[in-house]
Amino acid sequence: MSDTSFDLTVFLKNLPNLPGVYRMFDGQNNVLYVGKAVNLKKRVGSYFQKNDLSPRIRLMVKQIHHIETTVTRSEAEALILENNFIKALAPKYNILFRDDKSYPYLMLSGHEFPQMAYYRGTLKKPNQYFGPYPNGNAVRDSIHILQKVFKLRTCEDSVFEHRERACLLYQIKRCSGPCVGHISQEDYRSDVARAATFLSGKTDELIQLLHRKMEEAAADLAFEQAAHYRDQIQALGVMQSQQFIDSKNPNNPHDIDLLALAVSDGLVCIHWVSIRGGRHVGDKSFFPDVRNDPEPVGQDYAEAFVAQHYLGRSKPDIIISNFAVPQSLQEALISEQGRQIQFVTKTIGERKVWLKMAEQNAVLALQQKKLQQSSQQHRLDELAKILNREADSLNRLECFDISHTQGEATVASCVVYDEQNIQPGQYRRYNITTAKAGDDYAAMREVLTRRYGKMQEAAANGESVKWPDVVLIDGGKGQIGVAVSVWEELGLHIPLVGIAKGPERKAGMEELILPFSGETFRLPPNSPALHLLQTIRDESHRFAITGHRKKRDKARLTSSLNDIPGIGSKRRQALLTRFGGLRGVSAASKEDLAQVEGISTALAEKIYDHLH
Repeated sequence: MSDTSFDLTVFLKNLPNLPGVYRMFDGQNNVLYVGKAVNLKKRVGSYFQKNDLSPRIRLMVKQIHHIETTVTRSEAEALILENNFIKALAPKYNILFRDDKSYPYLMLSGHEFPQMAYYRGTLKKPNQYFGPYPNGNAVRDSIHILQKVFKLRTCEDSVFEHRERACLLYQIKRCSGPCVGHISQEDYRSDVARAATFLSGKTDELIQLLHRKMEEAAADLAFEQAAHYRDQIQALGVMQSQQFIDSKNPNNPHDIDLLALAVSDGLVCIHWVSIRGGRHVGDKSFFPDVRNDPEPVGQDYAEAFVAQHYLGRSKPDIIISNFAVPQSLQEALISEQGRQIQFVTKTIGERKVWLKMAEQNAVLALQQKKLQQSSQQHRLDELAKILNREADSLNRLECFDISHTQGEATVASCVVYDEQNIQPGQYRRYNITTAKAGDDYAAMREVLTRRYGKMQEAAANGESVKWPDVVLIDGGKGQIGVAVSVWEELGLHIPLVGIAKGPERKAGMEELILPFSGETFRLPPNSPALHLLQTIRDESHRFAITGHRKKRDKARLTSSLNDIPGIGSKRRQALLTRFGGLRGVSAASKEDLAQVEGISTALAEKIYDHLH
């Protein structure tokens, strides 16, 4: 509930001259903005005294209903608290970078025979972590390389601890087989240490070590071992040659991040390049939401990126950027890190080349973004014409599809298109529970009623709700008729569009059904609006069928285990625990199954035959 007794004049007069964080709210108690201040009294008061505020901030000030503050001990502490509030509350008028997931790491676990794995989340001892990487593919590429060179295990502990014979990865020389004693603990730990050396960027040092080992093995006439070291040296050499950034100074293997800011035509891009130990491990472009800011100032967005990207996360040794990082932010990052971080804006040599490369990538990413936005806006404008809507009136579209196999494991999908792009993080799947098996109409009624009935309740309780501008239904007149009846029951007035498959389900021959105008028609195959609808419809279908297959396969396999004579709940649980899940049981050999406690050779054969 909002504070109806709030007196702005009294509040401003009694603010302390201390550092802290302030939060501005509208009349519905929605957070408009979070900021930090060296002096709360001066900073908060300036919003109501200055005449040179940016258009974004002027618009925000008009909506302020009340303000809350939190006093801190220092500006650096306020900066950290501000960042936490921004991430938790996502205020409308703060600069927000949408991709705020935790970044992936490559982990070497702290076990007796360490596992090499992809990892996201809180870093825990005694595991070793290398990264962060800009994306999951960069981690998986590194794992693939390390498997070839060092043959470290990637299997989960539940699998590793119960192996009786080596798996396929050992056969294809991607694992040294520590699970069944094909390598000693000492030799395996040596391989782990070498992998860590490589990941720390000390590749030249590692190659020199392997050269010495190869020569010693050859001198001892251990030619097979010498050949093993030779293969590792060659693989590492190939790795080095594939890096388009590779430091010429191997004795200074710092972790370095490059940040390049580019601004053009009201769009802002921050391009991040991650260099670990002199090797480029990945890069990524970030585009903040500038819809509430008609005149974005690049420096403001750059500072916001640094705060959101690094506070509360691991940090490199050096940050090289084409913009200045404020002293207060530098101090907060160093304080949190517990060691010195270099902030560089002017550099020479190879690092200057790296920064130029990052700047070029930022400019190119902006150009691509503008082209994509132009194309997507054109598609939306064309769809608006078809629906007799004003141009720029369509932003958010939601599409529904139903998937099942002869009524089995029915799943409904809802995919979302917003901000001129597909939004996977906002997708939802619904397990259909009330409709009879195979009744697509009842399933559609259930999912629409559940989704929009819940949104209505939330709106009635004063919660913020993002309603779609158009709802798409993958289906013909029957499905769209169900949607119309749900709309009548809920009192909704959102435009509906049915997308019926054309003759022989051929793309480009779809029929569009507009129930509220009574129109049914086809668009030309080259219609931009049709292309947009096809993209969203196909994504909805993919998401529905993927969820359905997972649900169906899990139910079938679980049922299959229960149907085998002699398999009760304890043996079923033992099998699932041993093989890490249903897929592992299905993939296990007869011999592997027989190793499970309580499973005889005869029962293992029954299980195998039943599942195959």
